[in-house]
Amino acid sequence: MNTGIFRPFSSSRYFYTSLITPHPPFSQNHHFVPLSTLLSNTLQHYINSDTPSHGQKIHSHILKTGFVPNTNISIKLLILYLKCNCLRYARQMFDSLRDRTLSSYNYMINGYLKQGQVEELLGLVHRLLVSGEKLNGFTSSMILKASTSGGNVAMIGDLGRMVHTQILKSDVEIDDVLCTALVDSYVKNGRVAYARTVFDVMSEKNVICSTSLIFGYMNQGSFNDAECIFRKTLDKDVVTFNAMIEGYSKTFEYAMRSLEVYIEMQRFNFRPNVSTFASIIGACSMLAAFEIGQQVQTQLMKTPCYADIKLGSALIDMYSKCGRVTEARRVFDHMFEKNVFSWTSMIDGYGKNGFPDEALDLFRRMQKEYCIVPNNVTFLSALSACAHAGLVEKGWEIFQSMENEYLIKPGMEHYACMVDLLGRAGRLNQAWEFVMMMPESPNSDVWAALLSSCRLHGNIEMAKLAASELFKLNAEGRPGAYVALSNTLAAAEKWDSVTELREIMKERGMSKDVGCSWVGADVVF
Repeated sequence: MNTGIFRPFSSSRYFYTSLITPHPPFSQNHHFVPLSTLLSNTLQHYINSDTPSHGQKIHSHILKTGFVPNTNISIKLLILYLKCNCLRYARQMFDSLRDRTLSSYNYMINGYLKQGQVEELLGLVHRLLVSGEKLNGFTSSMILKASTSGGNVAMIGDLGRMVHTQILKSDVEIDDVLCTALVDSYVKNGRVAYARTVFDVMSEKNVICSTSLIFGYMNQGSFNDAECIFRKTLDKDVVTFNAMIEGYSKTFEYAMRSLEVYIEMQRFNFRPNVSTFASIIGACSMLAAFEIGQQVQTQLMKTPCYADIKLGSALIDMYSKCGRVTEARRVFDHMFEKNVFSWTSMIDGYGKNGFPDEALDLFRRMQKEYCIVPNNVTFLSALSACAHAGLVEKGWEIFQSMENEYLIKPGMEHYACMVDLLGRAGRLNQAWEFVMMMPESPNSDVWAALLSSCRLHGNIEMAKLAASELFKLNAEGRPGAYVALSNTLAAAEKWDSVTELREIMKERGMSKDVGCSWVGADVVF
């Protein structure tokens, strides 16, 4: 009898068995173990081991012998490659499956999710959704998690709503975990109304869903809705309070309310964390509330959070915006550790409070003495300091070093700052040439800087040109541009033109905003 045709399989049996056992493989019972079972067991051995990559030789041997693996073995090979972080080979195994089960989709989606490959993940999810395969709770939760991972907004689209529709069509049990994932997905994709619909049908509202919904309402400015959810949430935690405090702290009109919630939080014996302090310091900065900021710092110093670099930088920024540069420098000097953001905050504080020499000295020291590489915001702060001090040559030197030394491409804000620098120094023609030589079309900030300089030096013709370009870009969004041009014309006693321009402003419903401050606000913690 010719046994040659069995030799590949006999050698394979020995090969696979030898991979997982050091002793001779053929005991009496091994002859009766089907090859597919032996293969499956061997693959599972490597999947469970600390060295799954060693199992890849099995796939190589399968390809050499011409053995056609069944679905179970193919899925185990897919899992093996995922364990080895070889997503390309895992995807090849997935695509080679004749019958793609929901579990195979789950493995592949989870692999992409863990590796952060959002584009590939979303493509696979869309493929699953249109395949007609019924989703289970686990798959739905994974897809909803994927929909919050960022990436291509156009691809994410209505992913959460599509999954929600599939869930409603199927017999999947909608438990708290799935509801929480749905609410989170809707909120993070800006679909707060849909999130509220899911939230309202929940039999028991958990704190995670409540907090997620509060964040959603705060981000879209629906403060009353956020407050309503907050008041109805019985099991509040630090994160819930932080959602309210952070949301209120981002707008001037409600910043004071963030301080009230902060006080309430402590009455409930919740300890503020880094996020809490960051939001409260930001609110004090926005309100220019120096005395309240001091009280917050006193509280902060009694906690482990005081060593946090982010909070140190926030305190520097807050004191600087309140005009208290000495206090800002004291915080800066006492920081246990400084990074580029800390240095930038102090440089910016000096520059905006009329201390350009100190700002530029710090800018030099951070590079030369501390070997800290400035970022684009640091350069902007240094250029702004030069503009306020009239240091044109120094400003040019800093601007050119961005690309020449640090390979940082200047943004529109840097170009606008350079126009302001040249304009303040009276070099209007040079400023105009600079604008004309820009590699990209100037935006409204650049033209506004030039217009402001023209008003300062009474150059009516150039002011009209700058204003014309500015109106083309943003006719209704910058009433200050109309005011600047009006003031320029008034200074030159062009009263007919002033009257005409102000009539245009009235027709468009424009007025100059009035500034205000909370300095000295009577709030005590």
